[in-house]
Amino acid sequence: MDGDLVGRARQGDRAAFTALVAENYDFIHAVAWRWTGSGSDADDIAQEVCLRLASGIRSFRGDGPVRTWLYAVTLNAVRDHGRKMSRDRQKAAAYLADPSRGTDGSEGERLENLWAAVRQLPPRQCDAVMLVYAEGLSHQQAAVIIGCSENTISWHLHEARKRLRVEMGEDQA
Repeated sequence: MDGDLVGRARQGDRAAFTALVAENYDFIHAVAWRWTGSGSDADDIAQEVCLRLASGIRSFRGDGPVRTWLYAVTLNAVRDHGRKMSRDRQKAAAYLADPSRGTDGSEGERLENLWAAVRQLPPRQCDAVMLVYAEGLSHQQAAVIIGCSENTISWHLHEARKRLRVEMGEDQA
């Protein structure tokens, strides 16, 4: 059945593509969950795989079973997701880095609390932090997206950093 669906999907049959995704979604999600151990990460990865399938279905050569190809696409998405998560953790750690302070708690819990606190900031500050630190954009790029000057982005980040240090109990003043 998969072979027929793939063939029709490769020809641009949307119904066949939809059926192919529906037939294999649980498999994709289960693989992502086993590799990440997280339901929410598996959800994100499964969605990413579906997007990749939409743009990559025509590249499937049919040399092996569809599941083998789906497994490879899913594992690549898992690896990409892991690299992104690692970069996000590094960015978050760098954001509140203070060499005079040791780490006394669970780093993962601290980062979860940090991002929860970021989401509670005033909207412009939250946007600036998310664009610069979570998305890795420059101040200039963030300024264009928000519709303000680079100096305003810098000010929002400065104010956000002050609020977050107080919120996270890291205010040294």
